[in-house]
Amino acid sequence: MSQATFHLREPKNEPYFSFAPGTPERDALQKELKRLKSETIEIPAIIGGKEVKTGRLLDVVCPHNHGHVLAKAHLCGEKEVAIAIEAAKKAQASWAALPWEERAAVFNKAADLVSGPYRMLMNASTMLGQSKTAHQAEIEAAGELADFFRFNSWYLQKLIEDQPFSPDGMWNRVEYRPLEGFIFAVSPFNFTAIAGNLPGAPALCGNVVLWKPAPTALYSNYFLMKVLHEAGLPDGVINFLPGEGADVGNPAMASPDLSGLHFTGSAATFHHLWKTIGNNIETYKTYPRIVGETGGKDFIMVHESADAKVIATAAIRAAFEYQGQKCSAASRMYVPDNLWSDVRKHLEEEIAQITVGDIEDFSHFMGAVIDKKAFDKISGYIEYAREAKDAEIIIGGDYDDSTGYFIKPTVILTTNPHFKTMEEEIFGPVLTVYVYKSTEFEQTLDLCESTSPYALTGAIFARDRHMLKKMSDKLRNAAGNFYINDKPTAAIVNQQPFGGSRKSGTNDKAGSIPHLYRWLSMRSMKETTNPPSDWRYPYMG
Repeated sequence: MSQATFHLREPKNEPYFSFAPGTPERDALQKELKRLKSETIEIPAIIGGKEVKTGRLLDVVCPHNHGHVLAKAHLCGEKEVAIAIEAAKKAQASWAALPWEERAAVFNKAADLVSGPYRMLMNASTMLGQSKTAHQAEIEAAGELADFFRFNSWYLQKLIEDQPFSPDGMWNRVEYRPLEGFIFAVSPFNFTAIAGNLPGAPALCGNVVLWKPAPTALYSNYFLMKVLHEAGLPDGVINFLPGEGADVGNPAMASPDLSGLHFTGSAATFHHLWKTIGNNIETYKTYPRIVGETGGKDFIMVHESADAKVIATAAIRAAFEYQGQKCSAASRMYVPDNLWSDVRKHLEEEIAQITVGDIEDFSHFMGAVIDKKAFDKISGYIEYAREAKDAEIIIGGDYDDSTGYFIKPTVILTTNPHFKTMEEEIFGPVLTVYVYKSTEFEQTLDLCESTSPYALTGAIFARDRHMLKKMSDKLRNAAGNFYINDKPTAAIVNQQPFGGSRKSGTNDKAGSIPHLYRWLSMRSMKETTNPPSDWRYPYMG
């Protein structure tokens, strides 16, 4: 045991490369894209540190070129989950006993690897497998992922230093233990960084994890798993289980050793998992912790004092970056009638310049949506709007899946504030605008607050400070991440802890100290230095 107290320095957010023409990083990234595309790899499960090939194969393809197979992934089922649970239990005691700074060392090294020698690998694999542009990959698959690992380590240090008061004659202490079973981490396709944080944060706290990545993100997630092992993560601490939802989820949730669920995905899936935990509650050895982030119907609320060009710019970036496939993406916007003509003009002029295509062409602002299922769902909403009497498509509306799952940025104008695309989560490059009478600002604020069951992100725009305060107060519970005169996307670790409430999740704020508390179990200890030898109290004299 080390006879010293160790300290991590406060991290800084990872800076981003621009990939501008002529820069060495642009050349390096393009070279890595070509290298990865030149081969088709196998993606096995990784259980107890060993590669497991099940023979049940899934083609992993480029969404923007779905004829190109990047990998053949081996899918897991009940047998592999059972093996993974045993591997996790075997690794549990030694990992939990490892001093916090040793666990932090693993994740700090992983951060240095993904932001250093493996930066182009993480970026290129995210671009190819999830159809992200160079910029969108860089800010999260390298930047945000490194930030999660570094800041979580620093947060854990600060957390465990928090100790209770000790009066004279006693010593009060609190220790922070990992949970006693395993964590089931279910990660989404849209952020490689989230895929790293969902198993990574509980593991940092001393837990063991079963990680089920999204089938549509297996390519980058597999490379991330390999990076973690290179960083020194012991075998069995995180077990990588590719597979379809129920095939992995059902046996994992049925285990008496389940002690936590860390989830990002659809609300419907989260409801199912929560119900399953409830139905199984008597079989678990401990009450499982449930942490989830599901989605949103994120808004932009505009006051007549706002700047039209600023509104259009924010809307374009918030609604169409990464094809609108961010939980935080803006999908409904409320604009006053006396400002709408200017906003519309800017939207039309700027969106006309946006190109959509293969992300290897760095001139494109957008790539493809993730798969055929998403393409059909999003195009279905577009067709619904096309046929509706109380809405019209004023920009875009085109789509084509012959080569890749491409959907042009689309703006719908509706006269019905409860139109289908104003209320339902689409998860694609579709923004619906409701133009309200400037004299009905208060009523429209009420509409914005009450329209959606979600409460993830939202943005307000005004130059009038009184109106900003009014809007902020009224919409206090409508968004867990709230933006004033800025787009409602791109939360940064240690700057805007991320999460929402209502049907957007448990709002445990990934990228914060409170989030780590969810993966720890506190033990309070009181040591009395001079214990009493007489049971009588003074009042009894």
